Amino acid sequence: MATAIAEAAPGVLAVDADGHVGENTAAIVEYMEQPYREFRTGFTGPGGLTPVDGHDRSLGRRLYHGPAGRTEDWLRALDWGPMEWTVLYPSIGLFYGFIRDPDYQAAYCRAYNTWLAKDMCAPSGGRVRGMALLPLEHPGEAVEELRRGKRLGLVGGVYTADGPTHLLGHRRFDPVYEAARELDMCIGVHASGSSLAPGAELFPKFIQTHTVAHPYGILRQFTSMMFEGVFERFPAVRFGFLESGGTWAPWWLDRMDEEYEHRGAVDAPGLPKRPSEYVHQGCNIFFGSEAKERLLEPVMEVIGDDCIMYASDYPHWDGGYPGSLREMASRPSLSPAQKYGVLRGAAERFYGPAK
Repeated sequence: MATAIAEAAPGVLAVDADGHVGENTAAIVEYMEQPYREFRTGFTGPGGLTPVDGHDRSLGRRLYHGPAGRTEDWLRALDWGPMEWTVLYPSIGLFYGFIRDPDYQAAYCRAYNTWLAKDMCAPSGGRVRGMALLPLEHPGEAVEELRRGKRLGLVGGVYTADGPTHLLGHRRFDPVYEAARELDMCIGVHASGSSLAPGAELFPKFIQTHTVAHPYGILRQFTSMMFEGVFERFPAVRFGFLESGGTWAPWWLDRMDEEYEHRGAVDAPGLPKRPSEYVHQGCNIFFGSEAKERLLEPVMEVIGDDCIMYASDYPHWDGGYPGSLREMASRPSLSPAQKYGVLRGAAERFYGPAK
């Protein structure tokens, strides 16, 4: 496979913009302060990996793709591609937006970030990188976690797209975005795909829930951040929207432009430009991509070669790595600039090159 990828994309060693860690909940608990380390929840209870919405994502073991809870697991997976490095996002931890107790939510984020940085990333020689999980209910603590994440060697901060109440365009998140600008760290918005997500709660089967929840969570946050003027107020901050592909962007931007034309002056007074003008070559808004997106090439022609990033999604049940990497590298219609952008260039712009 390595030979096939080298032939399809000569001179390009791919990187992974969105991998996932299998949380070692026992180790995370050891980093939690009292009284929270005694709590027994879907995040830190016995076993710790029971989906909090009750769905069996892997259908027993039929869709299981392998372990990802140790540094060596991920180093081995990187060599399958091959990929030079990955950036890890949570798995079960993406559901932290549904933790009702804001103090426990913050404590979980602190413990998760310490574990990720010390136990997963530090031993990898720079090949496994991580994003700091940011508390939703305490923006001040989120700022501190972003600063602490920088000190720990994490490359950015992540907010879940899903939760019962939060919209990331709200001004209470501005101090976090300002800290990201000051620290030169990126902000990822990542979907979780759950029947707990608003808009997906009515569906009876997980196939329906999962189809709807991922894109809706991302569209909800992207819409909030755009019309509330986040991208206008923080043009230097790199924002990424992950786990819903990237080919929805032109369609959604067209809808937003039409709304803006009629109502922007009244309903979005902090937005002096059409939404589509914030998403273009060289801008600081990025999207994850999936190998089977049939419209990837024309979308990249519209929004640019350097803002759509390959995402392995490994080891999640709905990812196809390493086959998806080979498929992406072998797409005959991608220009050399597009292929470099999606396999490496966009991720390096978003996260920064590995050191």
